[in-house]
Amino acid sequence: MNAKDRFYSRKWGVFNHYLSVLQNDSTTPNSYGKQTDWDTLVNEFDVQTLVKNLREMGAGYYVITVMQGSKFMIAPNATFDKIAGTKPGEACSTRDLIGEIAEELEKCDIDLFLYFTGDGPYKNHPEGDRFGFVEPRSVGVTKSFVEKWASVLEEYAVRYGDKVKGWWIDGCYKEYFKYTDELLEIFYKACKKGNPNALVSLNNGVGAGDIIAGYTYEDFLCGEQEDFTVIPKQRFYGNAQSHILAPLGLPPKGVNEELLVDMIGPGWGSFGVKRDKEYMADYIRRVNEAGGVVTVDIGVYRDGKFDPAQVEVLKYVGKNI
Repeated sequence: MNAKDRFYSRKWGVFNHYLSVLQNDSTTPNSYGKQTDWDTLVNEFDVQTLVKNLREMGAGYYVITVMQGSKFMIAPNATFDKIAGTKPGEACSTRDLIGEIAEELEKCDIDLFLYFTGDGPYKNHPEGDRFGFVEPRSVGVTKSFVEKWASVLEEYAVRYGDKVKGWWIDGCYKEYFKYTDELLEIFYKACKKGNPNALVSLNNGVGAGDIIAGYTYEDFLCGEQEDFTVIPKQRFYGNAQSHILAPLGLPPKGVNEELLVDMIGPGWGSFGVKRDKEYMADYIRRVNEAGGVVTVDIGVYRDGKFDPAQVEVLKYVGKNI
């Protein structure tokens, strides 16, 4: 079975945003009202509980953010530290959370995908400046930035090899960030260097009711949507396996609501349920029948536990798909 057929056979999976702005901000429910240094946060993550919940849900694969918008990453990276001038634990955790998750998922035949970005640690100074891409991001990326940032990605890809089945790379916007196929190919090749069979998708933005392609040669569509409403018309769009990613959670209500919506988007990484279990099972079934795969973004607490209401919905999905 080739990699695309394998992904399609998995039918649906779970996505988690694990970020300083969510799990390490005392104003968010994801943090339990607690705030620590980044390394302490990552060390609190309970991998066994995470995998147990995924297995009980029946998820075919799992996606987690390596980082998003900031310097904080969930595994060591010597390349990042060298370019950014940081020490182990300051930006990249000393714990290899990715490696631990990969090992436990493999025991349960649940595939691991990783989320990365195309805009680097733009919110942090001087780290973002040292990579060469900060606000205003609308000026566009340079080849120098892309090559530096891709070298961080490549270290991860080579380290984990075939333990990582795919990469969902955000912030690869052709209009806003001036990305071209030539520049995106640098990320694509970095991922493939670790695992030639890894599936790669490069996000060109929210579909807003349509399914849009990012990079000409990508292996699956990013398929970012704000809700579970779009049904693909076919299995393949060019070279890419059709795929939908949307949040199950409700938009956050809290002190840093504006920041979260600006950085992550409404409902992403949040708790609560915008669609009931019957709707979700029916929706995922219809996407599968049309040739697509569905990734469900849900909230996760700082210790790796899930919202019981979301778990209930996805357990029902697992039993009825």
